[in-house]
Order: sequence, then C-alpha cells, then structure tokens
Amino acid sequence: MLDQIHWLAAVTVLGVLEQAYFFLQVIHARRLFGISPPKISGPPEFERIFRAQVNSSEYFPIFLALLWQAGLFFHQGLAAALGLLYLCARYCYFMGYKAASSERLAPMYCSAGVLWILIAVSALGILHFFLSHYMGLNVLQLLTA
Repeated sequence: MLDQIHWLAAVTVLGVLEQAYFFLQVIHARRLFGISPPKISGPPEFERIFRAQVNSSEYFPIFLALLWQAGLFFHQGLAAALGLLYLCARYCYFMGYKAASSERLAPMYCSAGVLWILIAVSALGILHFFLSHYMGLNVLQLLTA
C-alpha cells in the first residue's frame, strides 16, 4: 500500500514545511517591526506578510484533502505533480504578497486553478469508483471499446 501513497506523503511533508516557513516569516516580521501578539496590525510590510501566511493557512486543509482524494481515487503521480505546482504557486504568492499586494495576483490565480483541477480529478476518480464498485460499470472500458 505504501507504494500507492509515497508521493502524496512526500508532497504533504513539503507542504507542512512550507507552512512552517510561512509561520517563521511572521515571527520574524513581528520581531522586526516590534508587533507583539495578539496584535495583527502594523506597518503595511508586516500586514502583507501576516495576510499571506493566514491566507495560505486557510487554504492548506482544502489542498490536503484534494491532494489525497485525487491521489487515491485518480492517480498518485498526477496528484503529486499538481501538489508540487500548488506549493510552488503558494510560495510565489507568499513572496509576491510580501513584496507588494499586487504581486500576489498571478500566483493566487495559478494556485486556485490547481485546486480546481484537483477538484475535477478527485470528482472523476470518486465517480469512477462508485460506478465500477456499486454498478459494475467500468467507464474506461466503455470509452475505449
């Protein structure tokens, strides 16, 4: 079974490390700008870093759920590749937002697009499973026949 999930697990660990990096960036910015918790406002430079981290954290559970569903029900390799693309886009989003709020837009659209693709392949994989498991319909065989 592990050979069916090892790429998903690796991308998950990379995602957790990326989230930790974003958390550390907020801690560093708090120290740099003298903003003690629980305050979340300060200079625009701090607020952009804080928002980039919070926004990334909000989407992380959605990403993980879709990554694993796509990997388990559709194809592990494709899901892992999309996961790496998502993590790269989120890193670019974070760094862009850190520089200027307008720099976050292209990576934000890219990461959202990857999530939509993960939703689609997850849904297709789950639909295929239900059709083949409960109705005995193998859609792939029907399409190639």
